[in-house]
Amino acid sequence: MNINASIIDQRLAGVQDEIRERASAELRITREDLLRSLAFVHLCVKTMLDLDADETFDCLTEGGGDFGVDALHLSEEIDGEFVVTLFQGKYYRDLEAKSNFEEKGINALINAIRHLFDPASQLEHINDRLKAKVEEVRSLIRDGYIPRVRVLACNNGLKWNAAAQEAIDRTGFGNQVVWEYVNHDVLIGILQRIKPVDETLRLTGKAIIEDMNFSRICIGRMPVSEIANLLKTHGERLLERNIRRYLGLKGNRVNESIQQTLTGDHPDYFYFFNNGLTLVCNDFSYNALQNSDYQVKVENLQIVNGGQTCMTIFKTLEKMEPNRISKDASVLIRLYKLPKDNQDIVMQITYATNSQNPVDLKDLKANDQKQLQLEESIAALGYAYRRKRTDAAVKTSDITSGTAAEAILAVWRYKPHQAKFFSREHFGKLYEAIFTNDLNGAQTVVAVLLYRIAENRRRRPDGNDPEFVRYASCFIAMQMGRRLLRDLGVSRPGLDHRNFVQAVNLVEQNGVAYFNKSLPDVECALKSLYGNAEISLQQLSATFRRGDL
Repeated sequence: MNINASIIDQRLAGVQDEIRERASAELRITREDLLRSLAFVHLCVKTMLDLDADETFDCLTEGGGDFGVDALHLSEEIDGEFVVTLFQGKYYRDLEAKSNFEEKGINALINAIRHLFDPASQLEHINDRLKAKVEEVRSLIRDGYIPRVRVLACNNGLKWNAAAQEAIDRTGFGNQVVWEYVNHDVLIGILQRIKPVDETLRLTGKAIIEDMNFSRICIGRMPVSEIANLLKTHGERLLERNIRRYLGLKGNRVNESIQQTLTGDHPDYFYFFNNGLTLVCNDFSYNALQNSDYQVKVENLQIVNGGQTCMTIFKTLEKMEPNRISKDASVLIRLYKLPKDNQDIVMQITYATNSQNPVDLKDLKANDQKQLQLEESIAALGYAYRRKRTDAAVKTSDITSGTAAEAILAVWRYKPHQAKFFSREHFGKLYEAIFTNDLNGAQTVVAVLLYRIAENRRRRPDGNDPEFVRYASCFIAMQMGRRLLRDLGVSRPGLDHRNFVQAVNLVEQNGVAYFNKSLPDVECALKSLYGNAEISLQQLSATFRRGDL
């Protein structure tokens, strides 16, 4: 029995228990064998995209009429492009890990890509869950955004065979579609907790090394071949503190440019075209009697900025012939030895060196004073505020910082379109607007409770619900908040710990009624915008995304 396949199989038992209730209610999956297959897809999505449990389950589309797509994740638009990640999972009872990913599965994914991303293509026999996501994708395409497709074929066996690869090669999709294979070995490699990386960095040329404020700094040049060897040896263990997973080569213009420089006529210019790497460690030593070409011995090495550069170098050189890359192709490195008892400075360096690009800053804001105050305020009300991400399952009494930001922005800040479609800025440009100084734990909890009702109805609409329910949860939650405050007899600043119990009781007693009474509000707004004209799902998706209401 393959040990990694066995570990994943054991882990799936817990995942099954975690998703059982929602799988039955939302996907109508109750059979244990189907539930185990669904749990495997859930684990793959959660691990590969680094999502929380709720976000992961929302991606699942498995069931009848799924076009061979078991999960679909849609990223936010950045620079006129967006990424759609498709998953298909094949889970085998045989844990010897000897079965190839099925050729018919690859063909199903190829067929799905041909039809799902063509706004003019008619979709028949497609389940409602997948259809809502596909029409959202199509509305973006109609608005002129370019989709980049990432296909992940996942199993607990071997990669697809040569015939399946030929089918992929014949598609003609080009660089717009990237195919990746994921199995138990890949999952275990990511799930493994960080182990200290002790290495020797081989620099080239002169370097500056200086002691400063109980720390030590080394600034120098490192051949790109050495960077590739580091990644080959230690993989993503070096990137545990880097706030972004690898974004891939194809479809990412920055990484494509890095690759083109390495493979072009002047790879020795790479040093001048790249911003360099920032590394931190517990300690490093070197031979101070040398004048250049230092070998620096490093303890507990981590790359906190430049992960995309490192992975692109590794992926590029992996496909090149040995010794083809110029020895003069190098990259700037900044190595910091930091005090072991000062983790704040590590976070500050990570933030400062990454904040020039639009990234998820949720983790970097976890120790912000406002987050600490919210945690304490919410705990006093009997709830738990998760300002840091964790692998543990989220309980009903738990509130994650990401969910709180969405709920507050929709319910109390009256910006529902930003709540749903600008999540990458919730802890960036929108942070101060969301987490204002007068925000308290009571307002946060109540906003989340209302938001959950709207989100649950989005996931499981009633039979009589209009089609816009699948796109309008944040708008409806906003109207629900207005109705709650009216019944409570206060304005938003007046909601605090003194009337918190009364507010929660109103949500529990009237939450569904608030939702149902808010539906006509949205319907009326749509009618004023479009009149009596029929509105397609693509139009609905675009309307709520743009905030036309």
